[in-house]
Amino acid sequence: MLFETICIHNGSIQHLSYHQARLDSSRAALFGDEIEELDLSSVIHPPTGTGILKCRVVYDRVLRSVHYSPYRPRGIKRLKIVDSQIGYAHKFTDRGQIEELFERRGEADEILIVRDGLVTDTSIANIAFFNGRNWVTPKSPLLRGTTRERLVKSGFLLPRDISCREIRNFRKFALLNAMIGFEPVESGIIIDR
Repeated sequence: MLFETICIHNGSIQHLSYHQARLDSSRAALFGDEIEELDLSSVIHPPTGTGILKCRVVYDRVLRSVHYSPYRPRGIKRLKIVDSQIGYAHKFTDRGQIEELFERRGEADEILIVRDGLVTDTSIANIAFFNGRNWVTPKSPLLRGTTRERLVKSGFLLPRDISCREIRNFRKFALLNAMIGFEPVESGIIIDR
């Protein structure tokens, strides 16, 4: 099974077209063309109220569930580099391999997954680095997140290969996903293996 995590802000669904595009792409890649349309706008009915909710849509060939919960951000300042050959091109509910990598974080808050010497993602978010002029993001992330796709399309993020050796040359990093948007981490620390 797969899932989408969608931000609901004050009752309003955020960036739904990007989630719909990823859902459609994943279903076509994994199940072929012989599936019925699954229109997120017809199945997401957020409760009224203020604040930020996390909407989790679980699906495969059909819709399995839609669940809403309050969003609780994690404070992330310290990343530990973890090498892995993991693949995660689709947002599967089975995150066992990612959770195993996360357990190797030690004293850090989060991991930075490196594959073949190149930076990919953290366990919960895409990443970007500021070089003093531009924000750059890995050209080959584990998962093409919806916020990453939106910011690449707008020209704000520049995708390119980022070697593990060069990350200390960047001034700062930012985490990005549907729930946190684009969040620069001030005074962030990256811990080598």
